[in-house]
Amino acid sequence: MSITAEVGTELPPLTLTFTREHLVRYAGASGDFNPIHWSDRAAAKLNLPSVIAHGMLTMGRALRIVTDWCGDPARVLSYGVRFTKPVPVPDDDEGVDVEVTATITAVDGGVATIAINATLDGGVKVLGSAKAEVRVD
Repeated sequence: MSITAEVGTELPPLTLTFTREHLVRYAGASGDFNPIHWSDRAAAKLNLPSVIAHGMLTMGRALRIVTDWCGDPARVLSYGVRFTKPVPVPDDDEGVDVEVTATITAVDGGVATIAINATLDGGVKVLGSAKAEVRVD
């Protein structure tokens, strides 16, 4: 089954909420128990604004904008990002929202290249050079 992919197409935006519960669950699943992801004291010692989300959790959840659009995670051929800013997660019930947008920047040989933008409130970019390649034929 083919997907219609045209350069300039914007994928439907996605809002991701990160709470301390998400961090605990991810730590358990990944085995990454670095205290900057659960201890305000440890985060403060490194001059972080608070506990921060795991970079790989942020990266993985942001890709959902692409998998929701293409309908099949197996279509993703490659995905890469640079971590530009941490995602501070407050100790409350609301957490923090990361806004994710994406635009198709190229289509060649049945492969669409998609640029992904993930930002915190105020436009703080948390992922840089985020790009996925997706099989569309």
